[in-house]
Amino acid sequence: MLPLPITIFITAVFVLMLTVLSLMVSIRRAQLNVLSGDGDDNTLRRRIRAHGNFVENAPLCILLILAIEAILATSTIIWVVAAILIASRVLHAIGTLTRSKRIIAPAMVMQHITLAICGVWLLIQSFGNLSAAGM
Repeated sequence: MLPLPITIFITAVFVLMLTVLSLMVSIRRAQLNVLSGDGDDNTLRRRIRAHGNFVENAPLCILLILAIEAILATSTIIWVVAAILIASRVLHAIGTLTRSKRIIAPAMVMQHITLAICGVWLLIQSFGNLSAAGM
């Protein structure tokens, strides 16, 4: 069995998502013959933003899963957190690409609430570990 299977799984999913988002930008750039910037093209602008937002948020999601998995091993809760983060990233990308605030807003709420709850939980765990170590 692989160590940290949930971290490996979410990383693989996010690598594939990033590849698709990056290819979408590259294909549109080729269609427009635009090497940098957005060429004042709304479609390219949305694709760049979907890719950029993913790059801004996905690494933190992966680190969060890694930290939780390192503490809890392979608990069901980690799969739930991973599923929420994957769903939020997929929905946000779709919402950005289609300019749908009705999709983007819930996706960001899902992600932010999950990150906040897990962040607080990790802080509590780290204080507990510091206390146990006599620090």
